[in-house]
Amino acid sequence: MNINTIYVRRAAKVIVEQGEGAGRLSKAYLAAALKNIESLGFTFSRRLMRAVSTLSKEQFEKFYHGLIGDLKRLVGAHVKYKPMYPGFPAQVMREYDAELYWNAVYHYLTLDLPEYETQERLPLRDEVNLKAIDLGSKADFHVMISRLVQAKTSISETDKGDIDAAIACADPDELEAILPPEIPFKENAAFVAASLLKHDKAGTDRIGRYFKTATDVLRLAAAWSDGDVSLAEPARFRKFKRSERRLLLGLLERCPSLTEDMRRYKDRWIRLGEILHPSEYKNRFTRCQEAFGILRNNKPFTTFGGSVELAFRYGQVWTLIDLLMRRPGEFARRLDQLLRSTPHTEYVVLAFGEVADQVSTPVLLQVKNHFARRPERPELRVFFPKGNTAKAFAIPHTLPEIGETACRNIVEVCEKTLVQRFSELPSLGKTHVDIRLKDYHVPFSQRSASKALHTLVRGSRVPMAEGDTIRFFNWWKEGTVDGKPTGRVDIDLSAVMYDRNWEYVEHISYTNLRSSKYRAVHSGDIVSAPQGACEFIDLHIPSIVEYGGRYIVASLHSFTEQPYCDLPECFAGWMMRKKPGSGEIFEPATVVNKIDITADTRIAVPVILDLVERTVIWTDLSLTRQPHYQNNVEGNQKGMVLIGKAMSTLRKPDLYDLFALHAKARGEIVDTADQADTIFSVDRGVTPYDIEHIMAEYVV
Repeated sequence: MNINTIYVRRAAKVIVEQGEGAGRLSKAYLAAALKNIESLGFTFSRRLMRAVSTLSKEQFEKFYHGLIGDLKRLVGAHVKYKPMYPGFPAQVMREYDAELYWNAVYHYLTLDLPEYETQERLPLRDEVNLKAIDLGSKADFHVMISRLVQAKTSISETDKGDIDAAIACADPDELEAILPPEIPFKENAAFVAASLLKHDKAGTDRIGRYFKTATDVLRLAAAWSDGDVSLAEPARFRKFKRSERRLLLGLLERCPSLTEDMRRYKDRWIRLGEILHPSEYKNRFTRCQEAFGILRNNKPFTTFGGSVELAFRYGQVWTLIDLLMRRPGEFARRLDQLLRSTPHTEYVVLAFGEVADQVSTPVLLQVKNHFARRPERPELRVFFPKGNTAKAFAIPHTLPEIGETACRNIVEVCEKTLVQRFSELPSLGKTHVDIRLKDYHVPFSQRSASKALHTLVRGSRVPMAEGDTIRFFNWWKEGTVDGKPTGRVDIDLSAVMYDRNWEYVEHISYTNLRSSKYRAVHSGDIVSAPQGACEFIDLHIPSIVEYGGRYIVASLHSFTEQPYCDLPECFAGWMMRKKPGSGEIFEPATVVNKIDITADTRIAVPVILDLVERTVIWTDLSLTRQPHYQNNVEGNQKGMVLIGKAMSTLRKPDLYDLFALHAKARGEIVDTADQADTIFSVDRGVTPYDIEHIMAEYVV
């Protein structure tokens, strides 16, 4: 992967490398290139213009063709869009029902699209805010990748791919700039080490510092086998070479509490042991041989987790406090359960306060948020299970109450600990924290985040751009993946409308191409995509709100049942249009966001709209198929409503709270950005889109 491909996607920057004999690019040549880039919604910063103007024509052409390809892919303009009705949306709104019905039946029987003359469309009249691409450097690129490596939370598959590409391209000096002394999040450490090993750029001396427990080593074996490094799913371990087996056993041999840690994933260790053959090295790795023997032969062994569960079962609160204080992270995760188990909550709070400084920042932030909102008792509790598929589970909130005093005291303990921890970091000077950051969540788990033009944390709320019509689009292609034909692929784009109480109002999909009440219309159902296919939906916001609609759940359904991960390509996105009748149906410059749909599932819910508040709720989630129903929007209403309610009421730790704690600990808070040395905002300074920066330097 080209470095600039990563750089422009992640930071809107590019590196301009001048070779020998650099010339002076003509202004006319540069202007023509800029005009083409503007059609995609981008332009050059002044620094970048100055840099490229020193290139020769040949150098600039090479740079330009690489960049234009990257930008087209970012906004979805690298493919051709041919909807069933080329005069969409007006054509669908004025056609007779009989014509729409006949065209659908004709297409379903023949897979041919009805023939219509291409209609002349007026030029795009919407004003577009261009996004500036700036000049970057290799040093800055390596800092960006290093921040990603140092993230205190899980990272996405896209992030991993970027790190792997950077490691593959790096020379020894650049590798030192990318790799930190410590990689705090264990999943990331395992992935980075596996990448280094795959590219023959590391041995035990370089990666050994990243592995402290047996589970760390198990993650490395999974990552090295291209398995799930989160360990949510068992990995199919590869056949390791002798040198690789010795490396893994050597890392394992020096881990403390070896047997207890291995028992957490007993079956997987037994399987891995069959591949590592520890008995061949029983004299060299004696602790490994002993631990594997205990696991294989089911020998009795008392574990910490077993002792905790036993104490909970018999209500031994003092034993629990004593045990959990030895492992503060586990104490934090069990805090709610422990407070519910005793009337003596003040002692639990005191005990937690003594060890809170040993709890990680992500956990403290989540504990603080949990107990701050605990007395509110929301209707649903929402969980995002560990793993690489973006799913959420919502269940009724039935937990017994905990006294407000105990909740408040826990919040104070967490805040005091965090402020003390942040105060040891460099000063921020005068600091401004934008109140709008309350709508953006802290990035704790990006493991299953999809690749997007602009990636956010699930549940974050983004203001809608100007315009009264939102146009959803999707594009997919059938073909061959890993040597296996996909067969016919039918992906259906749908939008379901609900009122303020999440009562169903109407849906727009292949079963209902246009609304009788609202200005809402579908471009027509295409059921085969050998050359690629697309669908569009237009939703006129004022007309929907006027009739009592509030929420829109946008979704994609794989009608032919292939999971998205098995398709050559599938993506979705949306545009905001002020004048939908002007311009082409797909106008790259108006694309607000574009998301690659690659999950191992058949239903995707990229966003939910709140039309009353004019916000986009970033969901990036998947649903499983409801049994006994066709895979369409009607068959998944129950799941849609549950996800909708859960995501629209989700309240996780927000960026305003995080940055306000940093400002309190490290700076002087000022009212306006113009007064500040450090700015945290939605559009200036550190923004919600600087995810790797936030994960590495603020969730510390």
